[in-house]
Amino acid sequence: MHKIVFLDRATLAPHIHLRSPSFAHELIEYDRTAANEVAERLAGATIVITNKVALPGEVLSALPDLMFVAVAATGTDCVDKAACRRLGVVVSNIRGYAVNTVPEHTFALMLALRRNLVAYRDDVLAGEWQKSGQFCFFNHAIRDLAGARLGIIGEGVLGQRVAEIAKAFGMLPMFAAHKGREGQGRLYTPWDEFLATSDIVTLHSPLTETTRNMLALPEFRAMKRRPLIINTGRGGLVNEADLVTALDEGLISGAGFDVADGEPPSVTSPLMRAASRGNVILTPHVAWASDEAQQALADQLVDNIERFVEGAPTNLV
Repeated sequence: MHKIVFLDRATLAPHIHLRSPSFAHELIEYDRTAANEVAERLAGATIVITNKVALPGEVLSALPDLMFVAVAATGTDCVDKAACRRLGVVVSNIRGYAVNTVPEHTFALMLALRRNLVAYRDDVLAGEWQKSGQFCFFNHAIRDLAGARLGIIGEGVLGQRVAEIAKAFGMLPMFAAHKGREGQGRLYTPWDEFLATSDIVTLHSPLTETTRNMLALPEFRAMKRRPLIINTGRGGLVNEADLVTALDEGLISGAGFDVADGEPPSVTSPLMRAASRGNVILTPHVAWASDEAQQALADQLVDNIERFVEGAPTNLV
């Protein structure tokens, strides 16, 4: 009988149904698990489910019964995959579930910032409409998405879906060539040209050693059109201190972030200190979390576990 331990069940909403796997098992769920609790809670476990709880090599090496890591997300940077390969532990992740929810959140941030919805809402609540003495007022700039050049970093399923929606808005989407690489072909816009010509930049890349801080002050200084920066990908893709400098210097026109470098971020972090600005929107890593997407994730998670036990694992990392 398999012992399954879910280390951070609270990363799925309580009303999301996690069906019982079809084989004999014991399932133990913890809402949250601290780093110093992982090894003890996984003692004797053959299958672990984790969304964001880290599984470092030293912990994995101390778990001789562990056979399978089911990551309840697409990103797998919380798992020491090299250690898993060495130990013969199989790792799977979730794919395709966020193809609607993340792009929709991305465009919600774009629209809110391009049309200054938050600033206008604050003005209405502060009585500015009544003070204007007419049917409307123009305290903040309003920009259309139509005709804007949308720079997309990350050409996976989410980046492709964002490009598809952008075309429906009348935008001009372009995919960035990978930073530091040449000759990727005509489907990619060279990195320097991408930075210089984007009106909006949106990130949909995994966080790796090569993508960490891919946007920092040198990149912001190369952005000729003062673009919006939208990040619904991963915290750490953008250097947050440099982002604030770019806002201070007017190198970019605003920022819409759903992720932070360290979550939850410290109240003294650069991103949190910038969050109250009128041209910044920070949401708490919920772009992925529509009810529909969460249920699809939960269903696929159990599918992955069942396929592993059947000897035909899917979504292998």
